[in-house]
Amino acid sequence: MEQRKIRSHISHQYDAELADLRSRVLAMGGQVEQQLADAVRAFSEHDAELAQLVVTNDYKINAQEVSIDEDCTQILVRRQPAAGDLRLLIAVIKTITDLERIGDEAERVGRMALHLAQTPHARRETTAPFADIEHLGEHVRRMLHDALDSFARLDVELAVGVAREDVKVDREYEGIMRQLITFMMEDPRSIPNALDVMWSARSLERIGDRSRNICEYVIYLVKGKDVRHTSLEHMEEEARSRKG
Repeated sequence: MEQRKIRSHISHQYDAELADLRSRVLAMGGQVEQQLADAVRAFSEHDAELAQLVVTNDYKINAQEVSIDEDCTQILVRRQPAAGDLRLLIAVIKTITDLERIGDEAERVGRMALHLAQTPHARRETTAPFADIEHLGEHVRRMLHDALDSFARLDVELAVGVAREDVKVDREYEGIMRQLITFMMEDPRSIPNALDVMWSARSLERIGDRSRNICEYVIYLVKGKDVRHTSLEHMEEEARSRKG
C-alpha cells in the first residue's frame, strides 16, 4: 500500500512538472508575441522609444529559453520519459528554440525601426512600402498567436491552418521585395532606408517560417509524425491520419 502511495505521489508530481513546462512555454510565447507586436508598432509609428524597449527586452526571452531548456534536461535525466511524454519534452525544447529565434527577429525589426526613427525625414526620402510592412507584421503576429494556440490545445487542424498562412506570407514578402528593388533602382538615394525596410521584411518572413515550425512540432506531439521539410500537402495528410 505504501509503495502504491509513493508511486501515485511521484506520478502526480511528474504530471505537474510537465504541465508547468507547457505553461511556461506559453508564457514565453506570449512575451515573444508582445515583442513582435511592439516591434511592428515601433516600425510603423516611427517610435524610437518603443523600438529601444524591444531591443532591450530581448534578454528576458533568452533567459526563459535557458531556464526551460535546463528543466527539460533535468526531467529527461530523472524521469527517463517514453512515448508521449518524451515527444512532449522534445516538442517543448524545439518550440522554445524557435520562440527565442522569433524574439531575435523581433529585436532585429526593433533595431531597424530605431535606425529609421533616428534618420531625419526617412519616410519622405523613400517610397518604401511602410504600410505593407505593417500588414506583413500583423499577418505573422496572427500566425504566431495561432501557432501558440494550437500548442496549447494540441489542435492539429489549427496547426495546418497556420502552415497554409505561411504560403501567403511568403508571397506577401516577395511582393514587398520586388517593390523595394524597384525603388532602389529608380532612386539610389532611397537605398539606405530601403535596406532597413528590406531587412525588416526578411525578419518578418522568417517569423512566419518559425511559427510554422512550432505547428510541425504540434503535429509530431499529437500524431507522432515528423513533418519537417515536407510539403503542405504531406503535412495535411499526416494531420488527418490516426495517431501514431
